[in-house]
Amino acid sequence: MSNAVWQTPEAVRRLAKRHAAERRFRLLGLSAIVLSLAFLALLLVIMLENGLGGLDWQFLTGSDSTNADLAGVWGAAKGSLLTMLVTLVLSFPMGVLSAVYLEEFAPRARWIEWIEVSINNLAAVPSIIFGLLGLAVFINTLGMPRSSPLVGGLTLALMTMPVIVISGRNAIKAVPPSIRDAALAVGASKVQTVFHHVVPLALPGILTGTIIGMARALGETAPLLMIGMRAFVVTPPGGITDPSSVLPMQIFLWSDEIDKAFVQNTSAAIIVLLVFLLAMNGLAIYLRNKFEVRW
Repeated sequence: MSNAVWQTPEAVRRLAKRHAAERRFRLLGLSAIVLSLAFLALLLVIMLENGLGGLDWQFLTGSDSTNADLAGVWGAAKGSLLTMLVTLVLSFPMGVLSAVYLEEFAPRARWIEWIEVSINNLAAVPSIIFGLLGLAVFINTLGMPRSSPLVGGLTLALMTMPVIVISGRNAIKAVPPSIRDAALAVGASKVQTVFHHVVPLALPGILTGTIIGMARALGETAPLLMIGMRAFVVTPPGGITDPSSVLPMQIFLWSDEIDKAFVQNTSAAIIVLLVFLLAMNGLAIYLRNKFEVRW
């Protein structure tokens, strides 16, 4: 009887319609992937064609110059590295601890709800607003050195931390409650349960959010414009308080030069930025996969 019902014309039509919808969805998804990869491939081809000839030792070890033949990318690359280190050192522990507190220890009160809404709103705030905040607080109020990786890292940390908090909370929430119950059942305290069991299991998801936030921070120019990191700096920074530029800002400045010789330098600097981004993301993905646990 069930086979007869299954073979009715109406059931056959519904099954054929469902299969057709699945095929259309697969085709749409494949088209979107191919289109995205095509744009990426086009960008890489254009950049390699225009900038590959400018990638030499002089370019990779030099600093900014008014002469395109003498200009190099090392000063901006070192500034980006120092800025990202400051951003990571500040945003990662603060973001993770905030996520742990909000998800595991915070009371269900009205002020906690306001904090959660504020964090969600901060993740969507335009980046230039954080630049204005960094200019007003870190430079004008606290008197920190302008155009330094310290101020740049502090500003980008403010922008990155909400992303880490949101992804961290989602990762912690995804840990099965049985893990917490088992730890508490054998005598572990709440703090031991969270930091010895929950956080290590949530670490892959936390690192995913960190990757997204750091990748966004690496390519930002608007907040760094506000704190003066578009200055012409000839000497590479020796520390986080020295004047410096960053790779996105260096690319922006070279692309605005009248001298056509800087076109090759701009493309070569974009290649260096892409390699920098891929290396940073590759390391983060390796760490995420190393700590990943499959349930």
